[in-house]
Amino acid sequence: DAASEVQLSRLRWAVLVLFSSYSLCNAFQWIQYGSINNIFTRFYDVSGFAIDWLSMSYMLIYIPLLFPVAWLLDKRGLRLIALAGSALNAVGAWVKLGSLKPHLFPVTVLGQVICGLAQVFILGMPSRIASVWFGSHEVSTACSFAVFGNQLGIAAGFLVPPVLVPNVEDVEKLAYHISIMFFMTAGVASALFILVIIVFKEKPPSPPSRAQAAIQSRPTADYSYVRSILRLLRNINFLLLMITYGLNVGCFYALSTLLNRMVIHRYPGEEVNAGRIGLTIILSGMAGALISGIWLDKTKTYKQTTLVVYIMSLVGMIVYTFTLNLGHLWVVFVTAGLLGFFMTGYLPLGFEFAAELTYPESEGTSSGLLNVSAQIFGIAFTIGQGQIMDRFGTKAGNLLLCSVLFLGTVMTAFIKADLRRQQANLENEQT
Repeated sequence: DAASEVQLSRLRWAVLVLFSSYSLCNAFQWIQYGSINNIFTRFYDVSGFAIDWLSMSYMLIYIPLLFPVAWLLDKRGLRLIALAGSALNAVGAWVKLGSLKPHLFPVTVLGQVICGLAQVFILGMPSRIASVWFGSHEVSTACSFAVFGNQLGIAAGFLVPPVLVPNVEDVEKLAYHISIMFFMTAGVASALFILVIIVFKEKPPSPPSRAQAAIQSRPTADYSYVRSILRLLRNINFLLLMITYGLNVGCFYALSTLLNRMVIHRYPGEEVNAGRIGLTIILSGMAGALISGIWLDKTKTYKQTTLVVYIMSLVGMIVYTFTLNLGHLWVVFVTAGLLGFFMTGYLPLGFEFAAELTYPESEGTSSGLLNVSAQIFGIAFTIGQGQIMDRFGTKAGNLLLCSVLFLGTVMTAFIKADLRRQQANLENEQT
């Protein structure tokens, strides 16, 4: 019978850590330009907006390519997607090494586009890896941990570039400092690709949970990718979650991309501290993500937790907006930490809530749609907030994000907690 076959594999933690590591490396490459926007602007002699586009290119590439990649994930499985993601990440890192002269900005754009391609193979994976490899009592925690890698990478991307690439006048010296950063990234990315080839397996020998066993025993002919997406788009609760998730995470993307510009505007010469503020947002958010993952595994209160975290993100954003210009950097650290705790803590919540609302659809598809929503809003908010900041100052730009989060909070209140995966696990235990 099915229950005796459910078994946890020892390899599951190795797979999770490895995925988190190459996801980290890819996220680092996303923000490594934005976190020292003013330095790269001078080195390549381009506008701050052009450097913003290096971050936004990740979001733009994701939108059209998500569906083909999610289809591949369903048809070919985890291992192929892992190999493609880690390979493209390494190739992009090596291409950037060819852009160490001021006139070679197009080469850096090419490298970033390849890394953006890699990200398409990475973002939809956390809830899928959690479901395929982990038991029902640890699946939310595993998903949080998988999202962690990406967050840690953004944290490193805020912290490391301002330290490795100081704001020196001499272009030759600047090129040397940038080359060190690019070489280190390429080395790490290549090592991780090799490890994926050796370690990463398709799935464990036995299914880890009853819900997963039920999915694996289903004949493949039953499954149509297009029908799956259409079913998701007819699911009102999921649609509401998709929009509210996009609003929240889109705000986070805009905030991360523009953080260097915001802080430097009010506190000139504080590149390193701007990076540390970014780090604070991410680290406190990782604590938030971990706590919310453990809390969900214990309580299964998806709707209530999501709503509370959303309200607190709004409160954090308002406090941050009105304290940014007080002239005290330590205040910015505290308010940014508060904001990050809830805003980043929301990421795995959204994935897990979506998996509940849409079971037995593939988690790759539901989290992919959430990510598309986040990328579209992320581009809109980054451009919108950047333009508002240039014309009316940072406070006006941040007020845009406050109003967006308010809208998202109201919409979250209307989502019904229709927990289908929960129901499936309960019914299986009863039978």
